[in-house]
Amino acid sequence: MEKGKMLVFVVLTLLFCSLCDSSRLMKNVESQNRRNLLANGLGLTPPMGWNSWNHYHENINETIIRKAANVLVSSGLSELGYIYVNIDDGWGEMTRDIDGNLVPDKKHFPSGIKALADYVHKKGLKLGIYADAGYYTCAKRMPGSLGYEEQDAKTFASWGVDYLKYDNCNNGGIKPLQRYPIMTRALMKAGRPIYFSLCEWGDMHPALWGFPVGNSWRTSDDIDDNWERMVSRIDRNDVYADFAKPGGWNDPDMLEVGNGKMKKHEYVVHFSLWAISKAPLLIGCDLGKMDDDTLEILSNAEVIAVNQDPLGVQAKRVWAGPLSEYRVAVLLLNKFSDRRSEITAEWEDIGLDPSTVVQARDLWEHETLERQFVGKMTVTVEPHSCKMYVLKPIA
Repeated sequence: MEKGKMLVFVVLTLLFCSLCDSSRLMKNVESQNRRNLLANGLGLTPPMGWNSWNHYHENINETIIRKAANVLVSSGLSELGYIYVNIDDGWGEMTRDIDGNLVPDKKHFPSGIKALADYVHKKGLKLGIYADAGYYTCAKRMPGSLGYEEQDAKTFASWGVDYLKYDNCNNGGIKPLQRYPIMTRALMKAGRPIYFSLCEWGDMHPALWGFPVGNSWRTSDDIDDNWERMVSRIDRNDVYADFAKPGGWNDPDMLEVGNGKMKKHEYVVHFSLWAISKAPLLIGCDLGKMDDDTLEILSNAEVIAVNQDPLGVQAKRVWAGPLSEYRVAVLLLNKFSDRRSEITAEWEDIGLDPSTVVQARDLWEHETLERQFVGKMTVTVEPHSCKMYVLKPIA
């Protein structure tokens, strides 16, 4: 066999074996623990809120978290559905207490997580927290929950936590399917409904096994605030579109809108792609320094409505997907950086009968087009830009 063909054969064989192992593990988990796996009734639509990581990383404190909660309310974002205020890595002390409990960082979270949860709840919001399915968190600033799952789940519940982001670092080489379901069962025993976000980076194809384990699962490694990285995260996410549904969502990572390294029209694309892909909409910028453009993008109620549509079907490339009431959401994207492009949506490609006459609603211009379309629609799109429509059959 030629050297190149041999290499391809080896890679495919290894991938097949990996998937077989995952399949066997999942069947074993399901058969032994079926009654204990996730059934919390949460995540019927993708979660919306804010997370500290993309802007602050581990440099966080309770003042930042309180400010984020305040701005979600004062800006009107909470009324649009942004209700989770999520603390990421760096909130805890490096060692547990004498009883083995996680301890909030005494310098940066002196009031404790329970007091923070109470503050957030009084504003009509929900508090999220971060933990890791390993021995230490990714920033190595605090212990992981591996081996302490039940104890930590009870701690989070006693604090009033509503959302858990569960990372994948420093795991000692133990497979995800041997670690994540343990926390699932611990959360189910903790006595409080907690949204469970599997931050497994797409390492072992969590879309294939995530639904009975968590409410969402990462489909790739981390996003960054640039066009290429953003588009590549959503392209990887698209592969698993068929596995998303109410109660369990594909997660291409958090939003970078407003962090300043992309242009407005690129952030419009970013937000549109996440919305039509039924991804969690977790803001990742400094809410206190949002400019008008950032707030305009994040508060587009028509685009949010696509994300939160109760039908819960993730769009696929050519970036189209069904909505309730027989409508279809369509995103026409120009990936070219240097030229305008004519882009066509053919009805046969987006699930409409070729003879269907539709009315098109432009979600960024907030207008219903006078022209009606049948069979296809063609629009001109600027570089690194998009057009987003809801098509409503009328004949």
